[in-house]
Amino acid sequence: MNREVHVRFWESAELRCSAPLDYLKEYQSVPEARAGIEKYFRFYNQERLHQSLDYRTPAGLYLARG
Repeated sequence: MNREVHVRFWESAELRCSAPLDYLKEYQSVPEARAGIEKYFRFYNQERLHQSLDYRTPAGLYLARG
């Protein structure tokens, strides 16, 4: 979905998109999309500190339990 369609959807619902849409990326192939999404999930779960987890990563918290 392109940026314009995304913005129009939110505006038609009389809402404003609260976040800039810079995170949207148009992938050229399925392998490229998979690689990009895997990279994001790896960052989100293994590197990014989450405030709701007392500034730990989900992976770190999960591994600490076992």
